[in-house]
Amino acid sequence: MTDVQRPYTMHHPNQDSMNTLVRAIRLSAGQFSLILLQCYYASVRDRIAHQLRDRCLLTIRELVLPADTDTLFTAIKAALGEEQPAVVMVFGLESVKDLNTVLNSTNQVREEFPKHFPRPLVLWINER
Repeated sequence: MTDVQRPYTMHHPNQDSMNTLVRAIRLSAGQFSLILLQCYYASVRDRIAHQLRDRCLLTIRELVLPADTDTLFTAIKAALGEEQPAVVMVFGLESVKDLNTVLNSTNQVREEFPKHFPRPLVLWINER
């Protein structure tokens, strides 16, 4: 007997949020836009990310930050290399050891993001 995974059924308020997210990504295609997505449970985050990939129809590059990340900008730039996806979606911010350092360094180079990443940048965050 196999365990069949049921498709995730999104509740109405969450569906409205998904529609807003897809619209925000589409409207900011080709230009920098910082989109923060707050989610408390990894399983829900993964299902929402999967639905987003299905609905967005743009090339989404997913990055998982290593725990020892100290700068968000450098981590994204190194992971992308010459790749030019339409959207960059970043996971793992909650697992970074020194979040204050990452946030401070990101703030210090915030003007560089639009210059180097002309695309929506989706950061998954939690309550931390």
